Amino acid sequence: MSVKKFQKKTEDFRCFNCGELIKGNGYTDHCPKCLYSMHVDINPGDRLSNCHGIMKPIKVETIGGVNYIYYICEKCGYKHRVKASDKDNMNLIIEFNKNL
Repeated sequence: MSVKKFQKKTEDFRCFNCGELIKGNGYTDHCPKCLYSMHVDINPGDRLSNCHGIMKPIKVETIGGVNYIYYICEKCGYKHRVKASDKDNMNLIIEFNKNL
């Protein structure tokens, strides 16, 4: 049996970092207000990680006009990147880009 690399999960959640209530759309994996996330997946949407650490945004890089948010898990050190959403806090995206 093969495991899909991406599983769409439509879930609402409250951001543990800033308290914002997030309405998920199946691709939502971080808080659009503060950009923080949680280490809950091995592959996107599978919810198979046992870590559940805080995924801290550490930088944003723009490649070909697309913003990517880079994370590090504060619990286990796992590193990950995701495409930024058009709903993300653009002021934070700009700040991260300035700090490169």
